[in-house]
Amino acid sequence: MTARLSSTCCRRHRDSWARQPRSPNGSANGCCKREYPHPREARCASQSGAPLTARRPVSRLFVVATPIGNLEDVTARAVRVLGEVTSIAAEDTRVTARLLARHSIRKPMISYRAPVERRGLPRVMAALDAGDVALVSDAGTPTLSDPGQALVTAAWAAGHKVVPIPGPSSVTAALSIAGYGGLGFSFAGYLPRKPGEMRRFLTSIAGDRRPTVAFDSPFRIRKSLALIAEALPERSLTVTRELTKVHEEVLRGTAAEVLAALGERTRGEFTLVISGA
Repeated sequence: MTARLSSTCCRRHRDSWARQPRSPNGSANGCCKREYPHPREARCASQSGAPLTARRPVSRLFVVATPIGNLEDVTARAVRVLGEVTSIAAEDTRVTARLLARHSIRKPMISYRAPVERRGLPRVMAALDAGDVALVSDAGTPTLSDPGQALVTAAWAAGHKVVPIPGPSSVTAALSIAGYGGLGFSFAGYLPRKPGEMRRFLTSIAGDRRPTVAFDSPFRIRKSLALIAEALPERSLTVTRELTKVHEEVLRGTAAEVLAALGERTRGEFTLVISGA
């Protein structure tokens, strides 16, 4: 809503300007000059029909956390924001569509996947110039080993607001049930794929007193556990599979013990917490 000055307000505006102290050249002194411009320079909106300010409103990019499995875990604020934004940038529009349908929300969606993040960035920025946008990943909090960091950086650079909508995260969920002490924790994202890189990674955390949280895929989990058992045989692990879902499973022990207990049940998403030194 644009405020407009009445005729009375205009007269007061002129009178206030007339009462200001003057410099030798007749102009208003100090900060008053900014607050009360000369009547010839300040046209009244009621007379001209123009708003007092013409600045384009700043849009907001909402970084919205979504359920990591159980759809009941979405927050009321997240649902409200998803229903109010102009459009939604989604990692996989099909996954997000199921969440939106559950809450009877229909919004335009823009595909924003990691492999083509740079290609999708201009479309999302154009949408942000037109109105508020929500950024969501398939599960959990966006930008944590998910696409979105480039978008957040671009939104800040363009002068938009970036607003976090906190909620589910497999990182904090797994850490909360691990029971490991330490001053803080480190987050490694996805574990390295190549054995050599994995061994170097394990060497780098061998002396860290903080627990380390990492993701792993069902195709590599057994190999990863075997390498951890080799490099850190005495270190305790908490390995979660399919957190918050029907087939949720939590295994705890050394890497060798967890590997034996896991067997061939490698389907699903894995989050590991490696205890500190």
